[in-house]
Amino acid sequence: MTGIMDSVEMPKLPENQKTFAGIPEAVFLEEIDSFMAQPENENCEKVLQRLDEQHGKYRFMAYNLEARRRKLKSQIPDLERSLEMVNVLRKEDEDRETQFLLSDQVFIKTLVPPTKTVYLWLGASVMLEYPLDEAEALLKQNITSAVGNLKSVEHDQDFLRDQITTTEVNMARVYNWGVKKRQAAAKTNASSNQS
Repeated sequence: MTGIMDSVEMPKLPENQKTFAGIPEAVFLEEIDSFMAQPENENCEKVLQRLDEQHGKYRFMAYNLEARRRKLKSQIPDLERSLEMVNVLRKEDEDRETQFLLSDQVFIKTLVPPTKTVYLWLGASVMLEYPLDEAEALLKQNITSAVGNLKSVEHDQDFLRDQITTTEVNMARVYNWGVKKRQAAAKTNASSNQS
């Protein structure tokens, strides 16, 4: 699989985009005081709630991307095994004895005659018969597509990890800003009460 992974290039990103899935970029809050002074950021709790909501959305996207990555990772070896089988069938010139699964834990022996066609599952309960050459071309195309999709998903996962980290840092900075403001307010209240 590593040979195929290296030979297929990652697809090009759409212009002015940093991800294939269109994941919004989290903005790092450099100047926390000026950010909190903006009218929509009236109190620390509302800002933290917005950031937590954004963090939850990023986590949901990360979960979906991981599920998609796992599916692609399992699909690529299946396609490669199918391609290997097409090559084995192409070389056969006499009957071959084999076993196949009849039901759970029950196998049956059979003779497979040489063939020039194979049946491929296309998905959605659809199976089609292909000549060996067409099947090989289709499987190679599907492998290339799956590897390209896997690379784009992994790229999006890397980008998403950065956005999650940025959002977590922003949440910590806003929280710390709120703690400092409360401490300063408590200190001014305590000094005004003593006077």
